Amino acid sequence: MTMLATVHPYSNNNKSSSNSSSDADKHIMKITDVTDQYLEEKDGEIQEGSLVEYCRIDHHENAKYRPEICLADRIVKITSLEHDDFIKTDISSEHYKTMLKYSACDEDVDLGRPCLSLNCKCTGFKPHPWRKVCAHCKCDRTDHETASRSRNFTASKRIGISLPQLKMSSIAVAQSTGRTDAPGSISHGYSWVPPGLTRLKVEEYMSQLPNHVVPRVNSNGEKFREKQLMLQLPRQDLSLAYCKHLSNNVERKLYEEFINARNEIALDIGFVCPVIPNQMECKKCRGVLERNEMAVIAPKLGESSGWHPACFTCATCEQLLIDLTYCVKDGIIYCERHYAELHKPRCNACDELIFAGEYTKAMNKDWHSDHFCCWQCDNTLTGQRYILRDEHPYCIKCYEDIFANTCDECAKAIGIDSKDLSYRDKHWHEDCFLCNMCKISLVDKPFGSKNDRIFCSNCYDQAFATRCDGCGEIFRAGMKKMEYKGKQWHDKCFCCALCKTPIGTKSFIPKNDEVYCASCYEEKFATRCCKCKKVISTGGVTYKNEPWHRECFCCTNCNTSLAGQRFTSKDEKPYCANCYGELFAKRCNACVKPITGIGGAKFISFEDRHWHNDCFICAQCSASLVGKGFITDAADILCPECAKARLMAANS
Repeated sequence: MTMLATVHPYSNNNKSSSNSSSDADKHIMKITDVTDQYLEEKDGEIQEGSLVEYCRIDHHENAKYRPEICLADRIVKITSLEHDDFIKTDISSEHYKTMLKYSACDEDVDLGRPCLSLNCKCTGFKPHPWRKVCAHCKCDRTDHETASRSRNFTASKRIGISLPQLKMSSIAVAQSTGRTDAPGSISHGYSWVPPGLTRLKVEEYMSQLPNHVVPRVNSNGEKFREKQLMLQLPRQDLSLAYCKHLSNNVERKLYEEFINARNEIALDIGFVCPVIPNQMECKKCRGVLERNEMAVIAPKLGESSGWHPACFTCATCEQLLIDLTYCVKDGIIYCERHYAELHKPRCNACDELIFAGEYTKAMNKDWHSDHFCCWQCDNTLTGQRYILRDEHPYCIKCYEDIFANTCDECAKAIGIDSKDLSYRDKHWHEDCFLCNMCKISLVDKPFGSKNDRIFCSNCYDQAFATRCDGCGEIFRAGMKKMEYKGKQWHDKCFCCALCKTPIGTKSFIPKNDEVYCASCYEEKFATRCCKCKKVISTGGVTYKNEPWHRECFCCTNCNTSLAGQRFTSKDEKPYCANCYGELFAKRCNACVKPITGIGGAKFISFEDRHWHNDCFICAQCSASLVGKGFITDAADILCPECAKARLMAANS
């Protein structure tokens, strides 16, 4: 983007008389910045692929690396006191001249004062030859600690107005009620207090101010006041002794006429009336100031105009007017700095008002013609191209020396007139942004990066692209890639080994270096019940290394579930104990019940007959014959004694 300057008729924004369109006014000019803005169509974001991080770089996407080149121009302004309509007062008054007592040429910031800016490594304040900054750290002078004597210095001393010029009528009221203080005297623990107030009224006044601006000794409020003294009442606006850039007698005369007229008609110090006699309206917030309430009075606007203490602020910067010092224009109060800027341009570099017939306007600010300079080398930029960086102007050479990136290909600086192409914190000239293999330009083209080198998409594919473990072809830009355990597939090649259907983002099950969809894996590898031949998904049982559903593992005869029950088998078929005994077990010759043998039961066998151990007893005396001799008599078994008795009875 190129910034240019153009010249237009100058207007000082003041109400002028009917003859304001005189020939002299036609020669008063001002300058404004005109920026040629154009719309750049940005290419849509390019989605390349998941394998190679192809990128596309063009000059549209890298505007942040191209600094704005600006051009400062010069403005001619014919300055004549007759056109400053606020100067209408007889400034030869001896009374007024005796009122002004300009202070000695002391600096606000002493040499060596530390910088208060965060993380600043300043070794101590040293004034720049003509800028308003420190020569060491280039921070503003107001960012450094003020001079040690500043606590005893007040606005009244700074502008040269002494106590007799104040409205003594209000001070007399305070004196009648108790002790008073001179203007700005250190009292009651404050570095400044309004003159003419008792201790109680001082506390009442301070309590109405925001806490951060209350000037308690050794507080942040005291530091705030010291800084505001420098900002609102710049010394160079108050005395010729502090002006370093009035180059000739004409400018010095214009300066003196300006400040004398300002001092006569606009500049004054307000006072605090501890008890106002009548109700009035606050000039800022429009709130009511009740009778007997405290108010700040601006004598230039009359004692019927009052403000709440916290409302007595500059209309431009909204800051509390330091030590009640104000300037008035069209019934509105300002700090001296912003009042002066309503009438005169202020140099952004040296902070002095410009009375020269020629000055520069750039960056929407005003500059002495020889003060619009490079922030680094201090060479003039008026009529020259310059670069803005962090709101500071740099000449082309300094900008390139300090900020220009180095081309990763040719190792030379990328000047502001060259396009700076960037990728992953690396930079190239447009002509150097080439494929590392075939050397074709990669501007506005997709490319890949490998080992800090860049390649066009074709060269990258041939040299580095991985190949599909399914079809063996390379992955090209825009292709989806599926990865699993170090292997990679095209989306269409990542298929079930059995049904060949692409799996995509669906679930799959690996088996022997192959992958299967869930249905095919179940069909081929899932455990099946040896009875119903269906897949066992949950809760199966195993018998003789064969899987069964729990509901399928039941007695072959009665279909009672055998899961968790005692059972036995016959011809590889399971039976519950009852069915097995009824169908296949030997039967006791005595009780005729089956002898199952479950639980390790013992039984007696003789010839083709069988007995439970408990049933193997003498048929005559019921004595157990287990482990004893016995004699059979038809179906009966007898102990030897009973057999002998039965035999003797039969022979008798």
